[in-house]
Amino acid sequence: MRKSITLAVALLFLVSGMSFAQSANSTQQEIQQLRQMMHKLQQRLDQLETQTTQNQQQMEKAKKKTKRMNRTLMKVQRKSALDRINFTGDFRFEAHTVNADIPSHFDGMMLQNLLVNTMFFIGANGMPPASIGDVNTFIAQHFADYQYFTQNLTFDQLKQAMGQFPPAMQQQLFGMLLPATHVNGYNADNDILYTNRLRLFMDAKVAKNVSFHGRLSMYKVWGNSDIVQIFNGQPSSLAFDGNTVGVPGSDILRVERAFFTWKDIAGLPIYLSIGRRPSTGGPPMNLRQAEPRGGTPMGTLIDFQFDGATFGWHIGEHTALRACYGVGYESGYGSGDTLKQPADRLRDAAFLGFNFDIWNSDDMLIQTTVARAFDITDGFGGQVVLPNNPVTGQPIGAPIVMRFVPSADLGNIDIGGVLVQRHDGPFTWFVNYNWMNSDPKDVTTPFGGLFSDPFETPKSQSADMWYVGGRYDFNDGNDMIGLEYNHGSKYWFNFTPAQDDIIAPKTNTRGDVWETYFIHKVARKFLLKLDYINYDYDYSGSGWHIGTPKRLDSNPILGFPTYKSVDMWTVSMTARF
Repeated sequence: MRKSITLAVALLFLVSGMSFAQSANSTQQEIQQLRQMMHKLQQRLDQLETQTTQNQQQMEKAKKKTKRMNRTLMKVQRKSALDRINFTGDFRFEAHTVNADIPSHFDGMMLQNLLVNTMFFIGANGMPPASIGDVNTFIAQHFADYQYFTQNLTFDQLKQAMGQFPPAMQQQLFGMLLPATHVNGYNADNDILYTNRLRLFMDAKVAKNVSFHGRLSMYKVWGNSDIVQIFNGQPSSLAFDGNTVGVPGSDILRVERAFFTWKDIAGLPIYLSIGRRPSTGGPPMNLRQAEPRGGTPMGTLIDFQFDGATFGWHIGEHTALRACYGVGYESGYGSGDTLKQPADRLRDAAFLGFNFDIWNSDDMLIQTTVARAFDITDGFGGQVVLPNNPVTGQPIGAPIVMRFVPSADLGNIDIGGVLVQRHDGPFTWFVNYNWMNSDPKDVTTPFGGLFSDPFETPKSQSADMWYVGGRYDFNDGNDMIGLEYNHGSKYWFNFTPAQDDIIAPKTNTRGDVWETYFIHKVARKFLLKLDYINYDYDYSGSGWHIGTPKRLDSNPILGFPTYKSVDMWTVSMTARF
């Protein structure tokens, strides 16, 4: 518009100048021509302004359309990402105070070492020694020969030699050696023990009837990231495939679960699931954690990380039958199997069982689990720091990390249980009964045979365990208080090395355990828990399938110290996301 005014002024000045030089007629003609030119120019300017306005409007529309497309694209991309994999998880901090008592006992490793030393003396002198001092003096005088003897001694040779001693000589030897191995009872307290646990849950839709689920976990003690512990006689001090996440280890994030599930196969209510199984946190163990059911098998029988497969049949809306198979120890990989003759090789330790949800609804769960563990070995393959040589009993001078490789198939173990759990208003309660039966081979190792000591003949043993408890929810479900009790008999054994009790899995206790707890929801996904557990052990070897259980109030011979009683107070905070 300003251009139009400027042009008009310039033309007026031009017309004024020309009027002095030209005639009136020619001036009028020129003015008329100039007016026509101005009119055309004005029309052109008007057209340009209209076009510019239209272009601006089109640009604004294009911008708005681009924004809408970007928002739509972001939603599509986000949905596509979520369709691929969805992450949730939790982080838990715990602080424990532990008061524990070790009973008076005879040191089994020291006794075995004294027996080996005495065998060396008798082999060289043809007669038993008069005292331990005579044995020690003879070893000092013939130390090179003693080293050769102990370094080449096998457990079979030791077992054969012990069998050749007449009962009277065995009694005489034990009478001489046993007093030197006595250990008075002592406490094993820990004033404060902190732990961190992180779990990341994954799930993804693979196809219409195929899904993937996984869980990565990290569990560690404050100030310690050692995966391998010094062996102290407790099953949790052996790091192996079945407990890598259930026992505090390092700050490494490990694959605890990874499996696919193929449902509605051929249009039938059956499914197949293969991978690292959801075999921990099963009912009723999830109740005290205020968590949903975490595993398929009954948690009082199997709380064990293993790889395997499940074939399931949904019989009805509330009923399902599952056949489960898994491998506990693979003997043909990483164990030097090819260095052995076929007759000396071990079989794989495997599990086969059935989980039957007789009735599973929001208000009630009735479940039974039965399983057999085949060809159970004298421990599972893993890593450990042994303080003593298991054959000679000699202390091992340096803390060396060793790969533990099982040496024998000990036999089979059958387990079974029944669980009734109900939700009645604000009260949830359960009653659980479990049993175990062993089917041993006539085999023992330096650690023992199936529920027998190294120099005994294994026999079939049976045992059972009762477990009852309840939880009362109040304050609109924001507060929970619970009480639980379990009792295991002399030979009781289950497969629960991954159970999340830092002292020892409470359900493998040969004795009595009381637990009470209070849970408060600070927020919907942030929980505070106060917990107290009391262990009262009657027999040794809880959690072990090797060795004969000994009464802990009778000065027993123990290969390694074990707890008689434990009181543990715990404060925990859990953030779920």
